[in-house]
Amino acid sequence: MSKEQVQVAIAILYRNNQFLMQLRDDIPTIPYPAHWALFGGHIEPGETPEIAVEREILEEIGYVLPPFAKFGCYPDETVVRHVFHAPLLVELDQLVLNEGWDMGLLTPDDIRKGKFYSANAGAEKPIGSAAQQILLEFMEISH
Repeated sequence: MSKEQVQVAIAILYRNNQFLMQLRDDIPTIPYPAHWALFGGHIEPGETPEIAVEREILEEIGYVLPPFAKFGCYPDETVVRHVFHAPLLVELDQLVLNEGWDMGLLTPDDIRKGKFYSANAGAEKPIGSAAQQILLEFMEISH
């Protein structure tokens, strides 16, 4: 491990067998630009992953997480992803997208296909490989 891995906390938010995902901004300097990903972000110094995921979801979509559970931890060369899951108990129009290009509820078929249409982008956009892997595992275990 050459440099310290970034620690992030992300959430699988589900409703009616669909998964809420964020289309990341199309900025070449960020990981997975213009890809669908899970909501969440960096764990700040002194934060636990649990506190970070609650803060990030509130910041990104204005959603107060209901009781949630840890799904797993996914480390790779650059990042350690702490993954939680919780139900999405509100309609999409009750969320405010404060970060990202778009958001949408993706079906298991969309996730397996690896791409999803964004009205904001006016095109199908790929699902980030890490998010796709996590969701495929989650769907397998939760059914």
